[in-house]
Amino acid sequence: MSEVVAAAFAQALRNRNLKETVPAAVMLSAEGGGKTLQKRGSERRMSGGLGAKNVDVTWSTEESGLLFSVSVKTINFADQKTGNYQKNLTNRRGDMLFESTTLHRRFPYAVLAGFVFLDRHAAEDQTAKRKSTFANTHTRLRMFTGRDDPAGRPEQYERLYVVLVEANPAAPWYEAYRVGDPNTPVSFEEVLRELLDIIAERNPDFYEVVDGKLEKAT
Repeated sequence: MSEVVAAAFAQALRNRNLKETVPAAVMLSAEGGGKTLQKRGSERRMSGGLGAKNVDVTWSTEESGLLFSVSVKTINFADQKTGNYQKNLTNRRGDMLFESTTLHRRFPYAVLAGFVFLDRHAAEDQTAKRKSTFANTHTRLRMFTGRDDPAGRPEQYERLYVVLVEANPAAPWYEAYRVGDPNTPVSFEEVLRELLDIIAERNPDFYEVVDGKLEKAT
């Protein structure tokens, strides 16, 4: 799932004029005459303040270096012993925070977005003693989102999101939420617009957002 999501994100960004975004993607024919989006190439290995790090989706230019990155983490299967989806949540958080810290130390003006994709049943695995994995994801990540100042905490992401997913090829479904607001779903169009606005705000001499796309500043 992570590879397919990364390819889809990268294509959506290229469609909005972030032409250098990697990984590249290609539409391949599938059974029944349909098309499927698959990743071509690989994630980019970026030098950071704590060493090199593989990053799922990146947009860099010769003039500015790293401008934008997307980290994608997925938890697709319930733990067989507990029946919930929380087993790997702490590890996923640790991976994300190492990534944000090392990238922001080298590129403090870079806009970093993180997405945690959970099986939709992660919103229903609560018990009498614990909240659902979906609710706990918001709780455990909310202090690491909202970095609105390039001089802010390097471990924070500019924006973090949680996405519930039904990974059924016949009837796929998803719903995205800003971390910290588990009651208000947002569309991916809203998410991308929000992120592009931050990129333009960080780079006002170079870019502006026009009709949902990043354009050269005039």
